[in-house]
Amino acid sequence: MLDFTILVLEGAYPTSVAVTLDVLAAAATLAPRLGVAPPRWKLYSIDGAMTPLQLGVCVSTTRLPSPLQTDQSVWIVPGLGLDEAAAIQQRLALDDAHRAVDALQKYAHAGGQIAASCSAVFLLQAAGLLAGRRVTTSWWLAPALKRIEPGCDVDADRMVCADGPLVTAGAAFAQTDLMLHLLRTRCGNALADAVSRVLLIDGRQAQAPFIVPEVFANGDDLVARLAARIETSLPEPPSVGELAREFCMSEKTLSRHIQRATGKSTLALVQSVKLRRARALLESSRMTVEQIAAAVGYQDATALRRMMKRVAGANPSRFRPTIAALP
Repeated sequence: MLDFTILVLEGAYPTSVAVTLDVLAAAATLAPRLGVAPPRWKLYSIDGAMTPLQLGVCVSTTRLPSPLQTDQSVWIVPGLGLDEAAAIQQRLALDDAHRAVDALQKYAHAGGQIAASCSAVFLLQAAGLLAGRRVTTSWWLAPALKRIEPGCDVDADRMVCADGPLVTAGAAFAQTDLMLHLLRTRCGNALADAVSRVLLIDGRQAQAPFIVPEVFANGDDLVARLAARIETSLPEPPSVGELAREFCMSEKTLSRHIQRATGKSTLALVQSVKLRRARALLESSRMTVEQIAAAVGYQDATALRRMMKRVAGANPSRFRPTIAALP
């Protein structure tokens, strides 16, 4: 019996597929040394044979059986390698995507567990599986997913979200975090920890430290100008009321625009800009945490640590360079 069924669509992101296989292969190698059962998996596609991915990469797959076999394995759908909502919708309109959606829907309705990362989360939406669930996806795609499926709670800050039979993950390399989570729940902590140590995977809790507000807003000019205005005014960013007056609109109109573009409140946008600046200073300067807190507008280092822990899931020390600079 399989532990993991990997469903690969044509044109999928090669790194997402490779990470999935590398983590499982490492787990299979380490399992005997730990005295635990190795994971079992199989690579499937809609039509089988050699399946082309992006960048000229191909993988050998087996045709997904019909009718489906309910084998209690976790289905994993690697990322599609698409970074715009319009391109994702075009991809989902193709025949193999329709057949994949149908298979995912049937497996979920039979009680199966399904995991997907990045743009592949939109396949789960097309299958009608996200309503009422808390999910994540690539942080810049989160507003689009929320618009398409308003009935789900899209948490763009999280790296991995597990809700009932669904497990979703964020952008690109979040596939590593997804695989560690699945290994941990399916094969135990010892094996997941061993794989993490051997492959030097540093488990992350959040995408929040990597979010760029202007990109998150999908090119929205107003949000880009707001973010620039906030950053240049640090350590004393303007209030919501001041921003609204400066951009000639009411606070409600401003808040609605930001919410529509980013899925977040105006205050959350301000916090995102402040934390991004704090992270940049942590990575590139020798300023103390206290000095950085003052530079970006927090009352003290404790306030910065508290906000980073809440939003980014990490302490400021996490963002200090870990490799010594050359003399």
